[in-house]
Amino acid sequence: MDSKLTVRLDSNVISRAKSYARNHNISVSRMIESYLDSVTQQKSKDIEITPLVRSLSGVVKLTADYDFKKDYGNYLSDKYK
Repeated sequence: MDSKLTVRLDSNVISRAKSYARNHNISVSRMIESYLDSVTQQKSKDIEITPLVRSLSGVVKLTADYDFKKDYGNYLSDKYK
């Protein structure tokens, strides 16, 4: 069920929002609804692991003393020589 809501915004923000909405073929109301929906949704603390990711888990075995930062630093050094 749709309901009406009155909001006071800076006129420059309204102008930019209308321009954005026009360029993206969406209404300002729909933009605001989408934004409010996204920030108010309950976030699941459990992240679902897809079958593909699960199948890749454990493929690479690293030693306990592997230094990720050092290896990545070496990679960046080589990349930007």
